[in-house]
Amino acid sequence: MSRCCNSAKLLAIPSKGRLVEPTLALLSSMGIRLISADERALVVQTSWPDLNIVRLRPEDIPGIVESEAAIMGITGLDYLLESEANVNVMLDLNFGKGKLVLAVPESSKITSPEEIPEGARIATKYVNITRRFFSELGKSVKIIRVSGSVEVIPLLGAADAIVDVMSTGTTLRVHGLRPVHVILETSARLITPRRLSPEAEYIVNKFTTFARAVLESYGKKLILMNVPGEVLERVLKEVPAMEGPMIAKIYSRTGREMWEVLTAVAEEELPDLIMRLKLLGVKDILVLNIEKVIP
Repeated sequence: MSRCCNSAKLLAIPSKGRLVEPTLALLSSMGIRLISADERALVVQTSWPDLNIVRLRPEDIPGIVESEAAIMGITGLDYLLESEANVNVMLDLNFGKGKLVLAVPESSKITSPEEIPEGARIATKYVNITRRFFSELGKSVKIIRVSGSVEVIPLLGAADAIVDVMSTGTTLRVHGLRPVHVILETSARLITPRRLSPEAEYIVNKFTTFARAVLESYGKKLILMNVPGEVLERVLKEVPAMEGPMIAKIYSRTGREMWEVLTAVAEEELPDLIMRLKLLGVKDILVLNIEKVIP
């Protein structure tokens, strides 16, 4: 019997949409390789012997995880809330960001959801979220369920407004729509069932440890530098560090006291920090990539 049908557990990942590429990039950064001779395969072995991948529509993932058919899933917060699935949210993966917005035609005078008239037709694939939103406003609207391109529905005269995810707003503008309210800010989430076996819990803990390590490494660089002894204290006050920089004495052929300093720095702080360090006399500064940060 193949491993995918035997003891390995399943991680459900999106098969389409804005979350596919960043999800695969995260798995690659974690050291999880997909092992498949056919890119169309829905269940795929990985380089982790105890974990296989199943590719599903992102809107289906919450229900599959809730049913415990998969021990983990990656999907958008928008799909999760729409599904109303009873699952644990383990991590905000900080990619696939977007805004679920209420949008109206450019020609409309409406500027807020409170101005939406009673009985207005709202086209969306987020039926549950939209229903809750207007219910909380105390408004009765007609919700039109759409599974495809929501933006075109007002152009066809079949809806007065839409509720859909906006990334840059370009698609809305192309279709003559403008957002009037942000209902929800969404991004990818790692979810698990409410119950996990000891074996599944071990795999989830391993996965979340490595996922957090990769997320922590984003935007950070490792710098290694040679520091003259007379400016060491001043340099240590300049450089940031998680616990504290690592220092080691260097054997100098010139007899001058020199120290090696190693620390992690946020990338946006790096240019100005390096200029300050050079003014202090720091030499031979190496800037290195960080793959993972495991506390």
